[in-house]
Amino acid sequence: MREIKAFIRRNMTDEVVAALEHAGFPSVSISEVEGTGKLSTNVEVPIDNLPVTYNKMAKLEIVCRNQDEKNIVQVIHKYAATGEKGDGVIYVSDVLQVFKVRTGEQTSEENL
Repeated sequence: MREIKAFIRRNMTDEVVAALEHAGFPSVSISEVEGTGKLSTNVEVPIDNLPVTYNKMAKLEIVCRNQDEKNIVQVIHKYAATGEKGDGVIYVSDVLQVFKVRTGEQTSEENL
């Protein structure tokens, strides 16, 4: 199994999620996040007399079968990219185990 985390512009979230649903990937967790990076220009907060600038982004998280990874990454890239700096980043990680909270039962990749 894979976990895909995508940090994208907040104004692109609806279009990306709709495209993922249309492509057959309806399960997406969405969070509003703030962070720093190479293109931090949105919010400036002085800390100890040094300006720290934060980006406001949306974070999408998806756990999927290994064979779906490439398609999901392609959909996110296609619908989140504007061609400008600050479009975001996509991370892909291995998921070792998944357990249901209610039952404690381990879930297999086929049951995602």
